[in-house]
Amino acid sequence: MKIIVPMAGIGSRLRPHTLTVPKPLTVIAGKPIVQRLVEDIASVIDEKIDEIAFVIGTAAKGFPSDTEEKLLKIAQKLGAKGSVYVQHEALGTAHAIYMAKESLSGPCVVAYADTLFKADFTLDVNADGAIWVSKVKNPSAFGVVKLEDGIITDFIEKPKDFVSDLAIIGIYYFKSGDKLLEEIQYLIDNDLKENNEYQLTNVLESLKQQGAKFIPGTVSAWMDCGKKDPTVDTNKQTLGFEYAAGNNLVSADVVLNNSEIIQPCYVGKNVVLNNTKIGPYVSIGENSVVDNSIIVNSLIQTNVAISNADLNNAMIGNYAKYNAQYTSVSIGDYTELT
Repeated sequence: MKIIVPMAGIGSRLRPHTLTVPKPLTVIAGKPIVQRLVEDIASVIDEKIDEIAFVIGTAAKGFPSDTEEKLLKIAQKLGAKGSVYVQHEALGTAHAIYMAKESLSGPCVVAYADTLFKADFTLDVNADGAIWVSKVKNPSAFGVVKLEDGIITDFIEKPKDFVSDLAIIGIYYFKSGDKLLEEIQYLIDNDLKENNEYQLTNVLESLKQQGAKFIPGTVSAWMDCGKKDPTVDTNKQTLGFEYAAGNNLVSADVVLNNSEIIQPCYVGKNVVLNNTKIGPYVSIGENSVVDNSIIVNSLIQTNVAISNADLNNAMIGNYAKYNAQYTSVSIGDYTELT
């Protein structure tokens, strides 16, 4: 089993946090988004993961030189071979997968790295394919699927009239990566674009017309990391899931000087809290110092210095310094707001 992770987007909606860190490598509760994604996929697949292939953007699009090294380590932690490909030009969802064509063989999962999920199903690897879906309140804002006898019969993009409330979340299983590649190759060879891009939905429709049967993989939680507020909320939900599972995410060496941690929280190594209360739902990265502050429901990265703060729904980047009176702030790496 292989996992293909297209992640070449620049994450412009999450700026300033993605000016220095690609969105899929943004850390949520102590782990990069993309690491949590592939771990979640592995948890619903009763198969050994042989390879994880990442499709990244260029340095000009904000991907630092150490991106490949970080991604290979993520694959290694799951006991899988890591491969990294570069998409030099954004030509659509199918084109992004095509960049990993050397890895497209055998059964594979394709997962776009801007979402996290929780699920209690086990994938049926004998199916032709599966599409992860989630029930939504506003189907007209999403691509949705229709079902008949447990089989997906139609893919509808942003329906104006109600046809289904099962939204496609961007994760797919294909029993044959070779067949997937063949269909994408056909699109590209014949320059079959939609809105000037090669779209995966066209590949899915073609496979369905050829007799492939896709089943739904329904998730219990679908967490977005597209903008600041949803990303902070994803941090909150992730901390809740980790705590409910009995996982302690507070480093043993945290220094508490007249301070309190209200769970669930993530606190990295070498963090000092002075006259401070954090939690619930706070992540603070390693080597950070917080003085005279109250922080709830916030995502704070590494090597941060915070003083005299009252933060709620805040997102603060690496190496930032903060000593101000704002509450719901969003400041990127190396920023000073005092």
